[in-house]
Amino acid sequence: MPLAWGRFTFTYRATMEACGLTVAPSRVRALMARGVRREVRPAVPKVRRLRFCRVGFTVRLRLPAGLEPADVAAASARLRHAWGVYSVTMVELQPGVIELRMTGYDVLRRVRMPRKVTVSGSLVVPVAVREDGTAFVRDYHKVPHALTLGANQSGKSMYLRNLIAALAGLPVALVGIDCKRGVEQGRFSPRLSALATTPDLALGLLNALVKLMEDRFDVLAEHQVSDMWELPEAVRPVPVVLLVDEVAELFLTTVKKDEERRDQMVTQMVRLAQMARAVGIYLEVCGQRFGSDLGRGATLLRAQLTGRVVHRVNDKQTAEMGLSDISPEATMAATAIAPDCPGTAVAGDASGGWCRIRTPELSLTDATRICRDFAHLTPDVPALAPYRPHLATPLPAAVDVPLSLAKAASAAE
Repeated sequence: MPLAWGRFTFTYRATMEACGLTVAPSRVRALMARGVRREVRPAVPKVRRLRFCRVGFTVRLRLPAGLEPADVAAASARLRHAWGVYSVTMVELQPGVIELRMTGYDVLRRVRMPRKVTVSGSLVVPVAVREDGTAFVRDYHKVPHALTLGANQSGKSMYLRNLIAALAGLPVALVGIDCKRGVEQGRFSPRLSALATTPDLALGLLNALVKLMEDRFDVLAEHQVSDMWELPEAVRPVPVVLLVDEVAELFLTTVKKDEERRDQMVTQMVRLAQMARAVGIYLEVCGQRFGSDLGRGATLLRAQLTGRVVHRVNDKQTAEMGLSDISPEATMAATAIAPDCPGTAVAGDASGGWCRIRTPELSLTDATRICRDFAHLTPDVPALAPYRPHLATPLPAAVDVPLSLAKAASAAE
């Protein structure tokens, strides 16, 4: 870090000029330079602040008129080599102000979550590490629904495990659909308000969630509001996060008589994705393979899932299904993920922004322990009571905790 800081300090202007990140000086500056018989040099971005961090340092720059952030982003590879750092990432903070984040090593190879993560809401949880060393957070207020894709041994299950462990400490109702007889989500049962382990149970659970959504819309209409967070604290319901482990199991059928059940499940999921955000029901849809060939409703469901996280996949079509509507460069980055880097993924959203992330390793034993430690936070949702997983060991009684969450959300707003 000291060497990189020295190279940046003493070669900043020369590097900017060599990379073409300059503009012609203003008339006033040119006249002043001629008045003192000095050379008229082009204007470079002004350094506003330099701050060191755990993985490198960040520099805030004020761009001169005529220079845009895209110009700096295009020269990031040249800046990286000139200053001898591992990577240079550009982030636009506001019009005319950018931040260069420089890392001294491969952050995605040695994954370490930041010690302090600043969250701006009650439903914001850190899940992974970005390539610039900052935390990748899952914000359900901004991105209510998300699609996570990845092949076997790609790290998709690790991502979902970290997400469940992070949500376990919040007063939210976690609902799981794991049609592999619950082998993935069964160990998290102490913290789950409902769990479906077969397609038949999944259909019943989705119907119950749709009925819950309709009842909550009646409450919104009664109070003349359009969002759950506008309700009074006394009647505000607890948020619900639906975790679908393998979405293809809900689409695929082996006999013709199962097609009706498949159509019902897909229809209910699309309804939840379209309208459930306003009543505090959020979707996390995961799968190995996702494409239009899954059947009717696949593309429609994909269009409602704003967030996208794509790990290493076995076919290009799955990467395109997840990221092609965000950025072509993101699709290429997802198909280039190496097999020896499990947990590495490309994350994006409907705004067009994307970045590389990697999930820290969390053992199944630790995730199970976290769920058992926070089992007392499991809310009691009567509509989902028939699907509450059976526990072999008794746990403390469930508590209803929407008030504390409501206070946290009000403070964040």
